[in-house]
Amino acid sequence: MIEPDINCQFCPRLATFREENRALYPEWYNGPVKSIGELNNELLILGLAPGLKGANRTGKPFVGDHAGNLLYPTLIKFGFAVGTSAGPSEGEVELRNCRIANAVRCVPPQNKPKGSEISACADFLRQELNNMPNLKVILALGTIAHNSALGVFQLRRSNWKFAHNSYHDLGKGPILIDSYHCSRYNTNTGRLTEDMFYAVFRTIRELIPIEEC
Repeated sequence: MIEPDINCQFCPRLATFREENRALYPEWYNGPVKSIGELNNELLILGLAPGLKGANRTGKPFVGDHAGNLLYPTLIKFGFAVGTSAGPSEGEVELRNCRIANAVRCVPPQNKPKGSEISACADFLRQELNNMPNLKVILALGTIAHNSALGVFQLRRSNWKFAHNSYHDLGKGPILIDSYHCSRYNTNTGRLTEDMFYAVFRTIRELIPIEEC
C-alpha cells in the first residue's frame, strides 16, 4: 500500500490533530495527503508535510500552501507542469514527468513532525520509490525530506549532508538533489530566492533533458 488509509492511526498525535481539524473545518480534506503525478515519471519532489490551511485543506501536495506559490510556477517554467499557478488561485496544473510527495503524509501541529512520525511514514515512501521504475532524480525540499530519502536507501546521514543545490550520487538508484524548502519563512527571509530555486531546477534539467518529458 503506497498511501496510508484516510483514517490512518499509525501516529496517535497526528490522528488526534486530524480529528480536531475535522471538527473545526468539516469541509476540508483533513486526511493523509496522497502523492500526485504518475509513478512512471523520472522526477520525484519530496516535501516535508502538508500545510494546515494548504494541502490539508485541498488534499493535494503544496496546493493552497504558500510554498506552492513558488513551486508550481517553477515547475511550469521548467517544463515539469503545464497549466495555471496552483498558488493562491489554486488553478489546475498537469504534471509532466514529475511526481510530488511528502515525507510525512498528515499535517503535524506547528508543522513540526516528531521523529517517530517521520519513521511511521517511511514505509509509504519506500514503497513509492520501489514502484517508480524510471526514477532518475529525487529533489528533497529541506533536511527532513533529505534524511527521509537517505533512510529509504539505508544510508548514513553523516556521509550525505544536506546543502542547497547539492548533488548526491548515492551509488544506488536515483540522484538526490537538495534545496531549501520553498516555505513562507525561507522565501520571506531571503534564505531561498527565486533565482536560487531556479538554479536547482537547472541542475535537474541537466539530468532530465526536456526532450524526455
